[in-house]
Amino acid sequence: MSYTLIIAEKPTAAKKIAESLAEGKLKVFKKNDVEYYYFERNGKPHIVAPAVGHLFNLSSVSKKWFYPVFDYEWKPSYLVSKFSLFSKKYFEVLKELASNAGDVIIATDYDTEGEVIGYNILRFLLNRKDAKRMKFSTLTKEELIDSYENAMKTLDWGQLEAGLARHEIDWLWGINLTRALTLSLKNNGNRVFSILSTGRVQGPTLSLLVKREEEIENFKPKPYWQIFAFIKIGKAKYQAIYEEDKIWEKEKAQKVFSQSNKKVAKVLKIKRRQYEQLPPPPFNTTDLQTEAYNQFGFSPMQTMNLAESLYQRGIISYPRTSSQKLPSSIGLKSILQALGKLPSYNKIVNKILSGNELHVVEGSKDDPAHPAIYPTKEVPNPNELTPQERKLYDLIVKRFLAAFGDPSIREAMHLVLDINGNKFILKGVKTVKEGWREFYYPYVSDREILLPELREGEELEVEKVEILEKKTEPPARYTQASIIKEMEKRGLGTKATRSEILKTLYDRNYIIGKSIKVTSLGKAVVKILEQYSPKIISEELTRKLEEEMENVYNGKKKREEIVEEAKKILEEILSDLKKVEEKIGKELSNAIMSSRNEKRILGKCPSCGGDLIIISYKGKAFVGCSNYPKCKTIYPLPRNARIEATGKVCEKCNTPIVRVFRKGKRAFSMCLDPNCPTKANWGENGNNKK
Repeated sequence: MSYTLIIAEKPTAAKKIAESLAEGKLKVFKKNDVEYYYFERNGKPHIVAPAVGHLFNLSSVSKKWFYPVFDYEWKPSYLVSKFSLFSKKYFEVLKELASNAGDVIIATDYDTEGEVIGYNILRFLLNRKDAKRMKFSTLTKEELIDSYENAMKTLDWGQLEAGLARHEIDWLWGINLTRALTLSLKNNGNRVFSILSTGRVQGPTLSLLVKREEEIENFKPKPYWQIFAFIKIGKAKYQAIYEEDKIWEKEKAQKVFSQSNKKVAKVLKIKRRQYEQLPPPPFNTTDLQTEAYNQFGFSPMQTMNLAESLYQRGIISYPRTSSQKLPSSIGLKSILQALGKLPSYNKIVNKILSGNELHVVEGSKDDPAHPAIYPTKEVPNPNELTPQERKLYDLIVKRFLAAFGDPSIREAMHLVLDINGNKFILKGVKTVKEGWREFYYPYVSDREILLPELREGEELEVEKVEILEKKTEPPARYTQASIIKEMEKRGLGTKATRSEILKTLYDRNYIIGKSIKVTSLGKAVVKILEQYSPKIISEELTRKLEEEMENVYNGKKKREEIVEEAKKILEEILSDLKKVEEKIGKELSNAIMSSRNEKRILGKCPSCGGDLIIISYKGKAFVGCSNYPKCKTIYPLPRNARIEATGKVCEKCNTPIVRVFRKGKRAFSMCLDPNCPTKANWGENGNNKK
């Protein structure tokens, strides 16, 4: 019996598609724990079967570990990596179903990766050159039916060719550069081994982080002084600052402070300025990752995993998009009406729908494949979501609702105060009209500083005047959110790959911490590449290759052409690396040893100033001083735990504070000294230093 075979990207998507398209009874079959679905539609038999992401991956033709490698082929994923063995059963089910398939419809995610997944199954398992293509941005019944009824006659060849080009170029760069670094280390004779990697986007991203690290390390703090006047108005207290925000000469600062140490401030001038704040645009991928990090501390990868789960449930749209636009064709009113059934959003939705017409604010960025991220009409039962999924879903819904809000009106107040001839500034800001801010609560972060009504000439009580000596601070370290934003701004990576690149940098021990610090190994890799092969860390080259892939997408260039261009550049790079392989190996070996030692150092010894290091002896770990035996300072460590330095010291005893991680338990911070006063009630109420 012949049937229409619909191929989905994942098992959950296959189930959603089958349930949406079935007319009458839906039959579920299972083979080797892989479920696929049979149903009839328009009187014709259909089967929906899932892949599980990529069932094929690129692999070197030769099994020898060498470089350069330019001969490659597509192989079943389970033959390429032991971590993909789970995909074999999906491979076999699809291969069996292919034999009786009539029409074939590819219903993978509509992006370059989805196109490659579908095409490889089509050509390698079904021995076909083309198929119909479903295009959808949500896994809702309505959109899936529409996508089926109006399926494209062919694959999206521009999208496919761009996807294949990206796979080939990234594979070539990744495998060759990783082998070049790793083999230079292996062959240098120092018996230090580690898998080291870099790549077309990984290299420039790490270089960007190293530049910031160098700015911080080379920063020379400069002293300055600030003078504050604490003003009492009724029962409230306000802080005014001297008109020169920073005073660079100590003598001048002392003079102003002495002159201003009076009890009365006179209001010289009051300026009021009202301004509009437009609603933030709907989320694209980068904006969602940034906001989820800022609001909840979710890493970009964690955000994408949660968003993918919500998408697979059919309750949000496709989460990998550059767009900040919401077309009316998605049914804005019906989505609002559906959201209004949830008590959390009922009041806001009623307010939006009570207006004359729906107007949605959009951003400037667009994406030809998918709109901005939005909640669908298929609203969830919140109790069926995990706590983290609930948080992310609420954030997406609130951002969607905020886009329908009126501009917020804010008023800034600028008061000039005279204290004995010196001018001080007192600033206030308040919201005059909530507008969209009401809909986006509690994710609005603007401060409110409410000042009472005052008039020019009025005299106010000065409670005290303070002078503070401060130092200029280095540039802030990148967070996971800010580096993702910076990568987007600089054209490094794509919406789908940036979080994975960041994860790789952590996994390779090139970077550590939430406030990202580059390790000595990360610095060494960039320094070596900068010295011997600067093209690897060139942002310009990476951007050029991205533009070329965009040209393939738009049909302006052929895939084979840009892959050959990339190969030529890579050949030059590898030739340069080969000439200095021994030097690179020695430098990397030293860097790895330094990095391993660096991870053992938890801070400075309060007794002698030496390094406190983690020491293992007879299966137990403790902390000792690097100046042993002159200094015999030691501290015990919690058992079965991973210990990380925090860079902080205890205010009570000046001993380093460390972070303690145990599997399945919440991490906590503690002072290393077991006799520290902060541990007086340790264990009674779970006190620890955060």
